[in-house]
Amino acid sequence: MMGQNIFSELLSVLKEKKLTLSTAESLTGGMLASSIVDISGASKSFKEGFVTYCDEAKIRTLGVSPDTIKKHGAISEETAREMAEGAAKSSGCDIAVSTTGNAGPDCDEGKEAGLVYIGIYAYGAAEAFEFHFKGGRESVRKQTVAAAAKLLLDKLL
Repeated sequence: MMGQNIFSELLSVLKEKKLTLSTAESLTGGMLASSIVDISGASKSFKEGFVTYCDEAKIRTLGVSPDTIKKHGAISEETAREMAEGAAKSSGCDIAVSTTGNAGPDCDEGKEAGLVYIGIYAYGAAEAFEFHFKGGRESVRKQTVAAAAKLLLDKLL
């Protein structure tokens, strides 16, 4: 369990504000949702998690535009925003977070290992944040989960 305190705090704030959360994950493969549900009482705020690892799943499940992926790639700010918005709309939650990027070790879509985009859909608008993490696959994925939790908490506070 990584950084359990931040997830406890996140769920506490969501509960206090009576908001619900969903996740849309690519490179983290469910690690973010798992970190959330590791906390007792998560069911009061956490609605559902989508693991959309391939482009087709992002399009079919989250409504990401095929044009977005064609033009910008799955590893992009635009895709991260559309994933977060799609998760919110599909689940009917208030807040959604998405993760997409390259955990490595090789380049993907011509983008270096460690390049990550985290999307946040909140209060009717989606935005995305770019990160450059160092380390192996597991390390990049864990850093992404921690950064997503921090972004969510900052957005709520």
